[in-house]
Amino acid sequence: MIAIGEFARLGQVSVRMLRHYDAIGLLTPHHVDPFTGYRFYSPEQLAVLNRIVALRGLGFGLEQIGVMIREDVTADALRSLLSSRRDDITLEHHRALRQLADVELRLLMIEKEHAMNDVDVVIKSLPAVRIACRTAVADSQPEIGPIVGPMFGEVAGVVARAGGIPRTPVAEYMADDDGRIHIVAGFAFDGDARSLVGGPLDGVEVRELPAVDEAACVVHLGSMETIGVSWQSLIQQLPARGVQPSGPGRELYVRAEPVDDQSQWVTELQQPVTAAS
Repeated sequence: MIAIGEFARLGQVSVRMLRHYDAIGLLTPHHVDPFTGYRFYSPEQLAVLNRIVALRGLGFGLEQIGVMIREDVTADALRSLLSSRRDDITLEHHRALRQLADVELRLLMIEKEHAMNDVDVVIKSLPAVRIACRTAVADSQPEIGPIVGPMFGEVAGVVARAGGIPRTPVAEYMADDDGRIHIVAGFAFDGDARSLVGGPLDGVEVRELPAVDEAACVVHLGSMETIGVSWQSLIQQLPARGVQPSGPGRELYVRAEPVDDQSQWVTELQQPVTAAS
């Protein structure tokens, strides 16, 4: 028999941890002295302790380990737990690589410019957005501004006359093979789409911009005249983060007032991305 202190030393765990394992039924001593309460373990239990330590090193929780070290555990159950943990580790690995790429990029910025870039890229998921909107096509980038502005005004008028409240403005942009930009512009809308039917303006519809698993996002402060610079900075930083554009980009106008002074505007640029091939 091995006293708890020696057993802890052999297994390279603390006595406190062994007592915890005993309390939760994960590894109970082979014998407990009824008079002193001293715990003793059999030499064979060292193999069980080593397995617990190894599984803890793989990131399994104690509840999962309890299942995995049971004598009646099936191979299918073990395979399922290990496969799930493999998927978790793979995801953690990808996140760590992305964080490493971000750190390397910022170090490069500092070395080249002696300062952090004003545009900070964050990769996050985007929820689906239901919007009342209009669509249009611009032949070139300079045409977007004159087209989009009136679109928002027209949609806002239809929503208001239908008894709704124009909420957060959203725009989506997608370039085709000919270089034309397809535009969807409108407002978040949670009302009845039928209320917009027969309104005074044609072409207003309700559609859902789908949820996005990963999007590279930056915040643009100020006028729409310089938003192209922020978009360019965002796109240029994607390769260093191991991702590439996937799908149409969005602009979420967090604050779009006062209308006559865009210096106070706050716009989040949202570019869906996938892992670079």
